[in-house]
Order: sequence, then structure tokens, then C-alpha cells
Amino acid sequence: MRERERLARAALARLMEPQDSVGLALVQAVGPLDALGIATGELSAGPAVEREVTALLSQDGSLASWPGLVASQRRWAPRVRDLAPERDVETMRRFGGRLIVPGDDLWPEQLADLGLKEPLCLWWRGQEQAIPPARETIALVGSRDSTGYGSAVTGDLAYGLSQRGYTIVSGGAYGIDAHAHRGALNGAAASMPTIAVMAGGVDRFYPAGNEDLLRSVATQGAVIAEVPPGSAPTRYRFLQRNRLIAALASVTVVVEARWRSGALNTAHHAESLGRVVAAVPGSVHSANSAGCHRLLRDGGAVCVTDVGEIAELSGRSGEALPQDKEVHDGPHDGLSLEDLILLDALPIRSGSSVEKLAVVAGLSPDAVRAGLGRLGLLGLAASEGGSWKRKKNG
Repeated sequence: MRERERLARAALARLMEPQDSVGLALVQAVGPLDALGIATGELSAGPAVEREVTALLSQDGSLASWPGLVASQRRWAPRVRDLAPERDVETMRRFGGRLIVPGDDLWPEQLADLGLKEPLCLWWRGQEQAIPPARETIALVGSRDSTGYGSAVTGDLAYGLSQRGYTIVSGGAYGIDAHAHRGALNGAAASMPTIAVMAGGVDRFYPAGNEDLLRSVATQGAVIAEVPPGSAPTRYRFLQRNRLIAALASVTVVVEARWRSGALNTAHHAESLGRVVAAVPGSVHSANSAGCHRLLRDGGAVCVTDVGEIAELSGRSGEALPQDKEVHDGPHDGLSLEDLILLDALPIRSGSSVEKLAVVAGLSPDAVRAGLGRLGLLGLAASEGGSWKRKKNG
């Protein structure tokens, strides 16, 4: 049964685009095997399934675009003839890769924070070891046409963070992404120094100019994607993979970004997940830093200039490296004084805004945002509609 479900998820990944809300709700409602049968028209859904999918979409806020299962089946129908999950899995084996699904040892637990948007599966080339938890992973993202300044800063940050035992996650693209991966590989103190999240199939490294780099990433870390082998990297898939980059890391650092940039999309995903967003300031004359300054001005990001500041935001500042960590007796052990003050300021029943918490806790809004991200990762705080409150078990 486990292998059949694995193949069903592989087939669904080819049938549906990433973040297909209806398809993901269908899988959650009836499981991957029945979902595949319904999606391909081999099984009848029935009104009870339709109601359950509707309820899941309503909870997720996606109900406005819900046309009903029949309309979705028509949308999926053109791809049914191309389904060959056994072939896709065999293709990955030929490249030394594998398919992983929720419940596998290698599955990153932090992806569950995406809720209904958690991917169906991941196609994986790389070291056969689990991706570290979010608090040991940092995302470094930015412009493809990075400046000399941005490239140097990214390399320094990635190297320094990797030396401290962090795993660096990025998108494998030219510019900032490439310098993030290179810096992490050069530091390489972590057992998995870097992860590249791709928008296309991992059977072909993209872009071609980064093929040697991505081979090194796959050799020492991992190259992953939620789309099956042979899938082309489209603009939509680039935007959708950004949510995976954000979910894997505790902190998303935007090093350089233009006013309109895919890196800002990653930052927005991170913010919606309650993760910490940070930005590196640049020259006011540089268009490549306009997006970073926009994040800082709008209050969506914390200003960072060195490795120590990023480590502090992750909640691991002052800790030993992962293999030397001590086990604490209680959920509040190891919290900084600021985090304890912020935890005390959080209401239990009704949510509170960042601005109100800053007043109650006597902290700056930036410190509150960073602290909420850390408390959220520890399961001590929860965000609902932009407001924050204390979790009952915290």
C-alpha cells in the first residue's frame, strides 16, 4: 500500500501544477490513491467528497476560485495520457536520485507549515540524509543580475553561516543564488551545506551555466523539486517553488532585489508563514537594492549586515553546533530575555498586532517580528490573520 501511494503521488505531481489547491484538497480529503482515481475519472467523487473539498478550500481561503470537481477534472484531463509514474521514478534512479513523500525519513517536517500548500512529493538528487530543521537552515535569495557588492556580501554570509553549521537554501539561479550555494560549499561545516530548490525537473540542471555548480550541490547537499523529471521551469513554477525555499528556512535573507523581484515573492511567503525576513541594505543609487530598501521601509524585514545578526534571528545564537546541542527540560529553556518578555506579552485568547506587542513588551517592532518568528518555530506563538497570540501549550 505504501508503494502504491508513493506512485500515486508521483502521478499526481505530473497531473497537477504545484500549489493546485483543488488537487491538494482532494488528496487531503480522500488520500492519494482515491484522489488519483477521481482526478483521472476512474472513480466517482460523490457529494460527500465535494463537500469535504469545499470545506478544505474554505479553510485555506481558496474557495473563491473553486469551480467544482467536474471543472477541475476537465482541466487535468489533457495530462492523463502522459501519466507514467513508474517511468518517472526509474528516471530518477538512473540519475542517482529518488522520490520522497510525506512520512519518509528524508521528508522535511517544516514543510507541514504550508498547510494545504504542502507539496505532494519531492524529487531529490543528493545526499541521502534529512534536511535539517528550519532553525538550522537559512535562505539566501536575491537578484539574478547581482552586482559585485551583492555577490561579495552573499558569498561572505553563506560561507560564515555554513562555517557555523547552518544549511543554506536557495534557488540555483544565476546571481545571488549561485553565490549563496558556492559560499556554503566553501564553508561546508554542516553535513548538508546547501540545498537548491528547482522550478523544473531535477533530471536536467537549470540554468545550463550553473550545471557544474548544481552537480557540486547534489554531491555535497541536495537538489530538489516538486515537479517530476522532464518538467520545464516556467515563470509560474519559479514563483511556486519560492514557498518551499521560505518554508525550509527559519530566516529568509534578501541580499539584493529590484523593486519587482522573485526574491520579494520568497520574502512574502516567509512572512505569511511567520518566518523571519531580513534584508541587506545597499546603495541608495543601486536599483538592485531597491527591493531590499522597500522591505525595510515597509517594516517587513529586519536589517542585517553580518553573519552574527542572521544567526541571532534564527534563534541559534550562542548555541553549540547541531551535533553538540543540549536537551532542555522545558519549552522555555534557552529563550533569550527578549523572547521571554515577548512571550509574556502575548495574549492567550485574542490576537495582538506587532505594534501593540512592541508597546506592551517595550521592544522595537523589528525585535518583535524577529522574536515572533522564533517563538512561532518553537510552537509557542501562533499567527492568525496577521495577529499573534500565545499557543495554549506555551
